[in-house]
Amino acid sequence: MTVRIFRSIFLVATAVLLACFILIFGMLYEHLGQQIQAELQVEAVYIAQGLAQSGESYFQGLKGTNRITWVAADGTVLYDSDSEAAAMENHADREEIQEALTNGSGQSTRYSTTFDERRIYFATRLSDGTVLRVSSAQRSVWVLIMGMLSPVIFIFVLAAVLSGVLASTLAKRILRPVNAIDLEHPEQSETYEELAPLLSKIYHQNRVIDSQISELQRKQAEFTAITENMSEGFLVIDEHTDLLSYNTSALRLLGAEAAGGKRSVLALNRSEGFRNAVERSLSGEHSEEIFEREGRYFQIMANPVSREGRVAGAVLIILDITEKHAQENMRREFTANVSHELKTPLTSISGTAEIIKNGFVKPEDIPHFAGNIYEEAQRLIALIGDIMRLSQLDEDSLPLEKQPVDLYALASSVLHRLEDAAKKKGISLALSGQRTMVSGVPQVLDEMLFNLCDNAVKYNRENGHVRVCVSTEQEHAVLRVEDDGIGIPAADRDRVFERFYRVDKSHSKEIGGTGLGLSIVKHGAMFHNARVSLESELGKGTAVTIVF
Repeated sequence: MTVRIFRSIFLVATAVLLACFILIFGMLYEHLGQQIQAELQVEAVYIAQGLAQSGESYFQGLKGTNRITWVAADGTVLYDSDSEAAAMENHADREEIQEALTNGSGQSTRYSTTFDERRIYFATRLSDGTVLRVSSAQRSVWVLIMGMLSPVIFIFVLAAVLSGVLASTLAKRILRPVNAIDLEHPEQSETYEELAPLLSKIYHQNRVIDSQISELQRKQAEFTAITENMSEGFLVIDEHTDLLSYNTSALRLLGAEAAGGKRSVLALNRSEGFRNAVERSLSGEHSEEIFEREGRYFQIMANPVSREGRVAGAVLIILDITEKHAQENMRREFTANVSHELKTPLTSISGTAEIIKNGFVKPEDIPHFAGNIYEEAQRLIALIGDIMRLSQLDEDSLPLEKQPVDLYALASSVLHRLEDAAKKKGISLALSGQRTMVSGVPQVLDEMLFNLCDNAVKYNRENGHVRVCVSTEQEHAVLRVEDDGIGIPAADRDRVFERFYRVDKSHSKEIGGTGLGLSIVKHGAMFHNARVSLESELGKGTAVTIVF
């Protein structure tokens, strides 16, 4: 503001000075011209009188600053104080000469661009008819101004200094009340009356801004609370892939660290799926991609954000689908296994029935073939039953209610049913422990315990041992089934509870079973809120413990 005040004062002062200089120099110039004209008239009278008394000899020894010219009636120059008369041209056409010959006296003014001056002429007719002319030079205005350049510059410098001092003083005095205004509470400030409407607007604008800021902060807090409590990753990027907003879940899922400043979202993950999703969303398309990082699988959903008809950025959602991916793989594997397990007995039944149908079986062999059909049908029934039981356990939709079950009595019943199979291999069965009650579904608990004991017999060595122990530890019922059989390799221990998984697939038909026994144990334990653990050493045996 000081600059503006200085500029205004300086321009006003300059304009006034220029106007004064122009006016003064104009009036002075005209006054000097008139004064020169009067002096020339007086000088002409004196010279005319001297010329009348002494004749041409009067000019000899005459000295002066003005030019004297004596012209005959026909315009011939008779004498000139500055030039040779004979060399001068005829002056009959001169304005002042013609006017003097006609009226007795004449005057004129002519400019000389060569000498940059104005020349004033005065002529008077003498008694003998000749004309006496006296002239004087008057310097132009610019010459006069150049002669006064130093004082003019001094005056302008002085005006600039005074303008600066005055501007600084006025600006401080004017701005002091303005600078003292409290913009947070403008209504309480005392200042110029002219500023009252502005202060009122500032006051109301402050209230509107405070309200809007509070609302934005509230919404930001809500948005942050929502995004930070999301298990899904949330990212917002601009059209140049620069990261605008994110939550901690996004950094966790991408394995990145928080960093200040602007950076590209592509720096967080460089996988092809992630990059494709970002590029397609910024091109205006919805995109869904799957990418893998450190053995885990993630799904990224990217949606473009448009503004005024163009893509201004994108919103990215990242989901951890590792379990879903594993379940999908298990579903495909389960479907393939079920298809294979169902196809094998069905093929055997179909083949045997076709042989009987075509009459290729002797009457005495029919019971044998019928027995094969029955065995394969029972295998199918058992497989379908296990699949249905697993489905019910998965969906927690067993049609049976829980009731108190004595695990010790249940184990005794299971071992009694396996005595014949154990005798064929010379395996001894042993039960230890005490009566222990749990709340559960008897049929499921029976099937879980039967599958564990059945596996202990099937995968045992000749003359081996199977030990079942029922106990209570820290108020928890514990069921433990041990054998000293072939054991399970370390690479297979984490997978033996998967459906249809067999450690030795080459002997699966000889051993029998549906391949779902341990899966039923695992899901049955989950249904009863129990925990299953497995210990095994190759060639020394296996122990499975269920803690209820």
